[in-house]
Amino acid sequence: MSQQLREFRRGLDQAKVSRIEPCIPSLARKPPSGPGWLHEIKHDGFRMMVERDAAGVRIITRNGYDWSKHYPLITAAGKAIKAKAFLIDGEAVSCDDTGLAVFERIRHRRNDANVFLYAFDLLSLNGVDLRREPIEDRKAALSRLIRPQHTGIQMLDHLEFDDGQMIFDHACELGCEGIVSKRLGSRYVSGRSRDWLKAKNPKAPAARREAEQDWSK
Repeated sequence: MSQQLREFRRGLDQAKVSRIEPCIPSLARKPPSGPGWLHEIKHDGFRMMVERDAAGVRIITRNGYDWSKHYPLITAAGKAIKAKAFLIDGEAVSCDDTGLAVFERIRHRRNDANVFLYAFDLLSLNGVDLRREPIEDRKAALSRLIRPQHTGIQMLDHLEFDDGQMIFDHACELGCEGIVSKRLGSRYVSGRSRDWLKAKNPKAPAARREAEQDWSK
């Protein structure tokens, strides 16, 4: 293959696509406690959206690049979902033998064939924009959409529990990056949100990185 053709293909691979900017959690010194919140484990990976429409399935990075060719498990799961169109938000991860998401495994691109998506939000379904719907309704719709046999896209479990600190402590014991707490009844809003709060495990590798970056470009 000529150098010119390689450069052309590289350009196609890195071409940006239209996208919805993701909702970004605000950092919190400690997780919220009391009623009115749901809590999710924060796994260390790449933020991705999976979109399906008449053109097919695309895996879109936080910066808007199409990575559908890199993660075959996610792409196959997106094609298997029984819906004509959807937009799913989640975290692409590569796990070790214990089931812990390890950032170095996905960052260096050596385990692309085993990368799957922890899905945590559904932004649209069959042409209907769901971003104004309460988060608990979006999650219920997402749970109905995803089936266990779709190993490339798995539902990220959440807890509606008054003691956010207890959930955070357990996540830290497991070695996870932390937790994300989301206000019940909240809409999906692009950009930084105070309705989503992230508490980071100080001993996790993510906390030791100098700054949060999107390593997927």
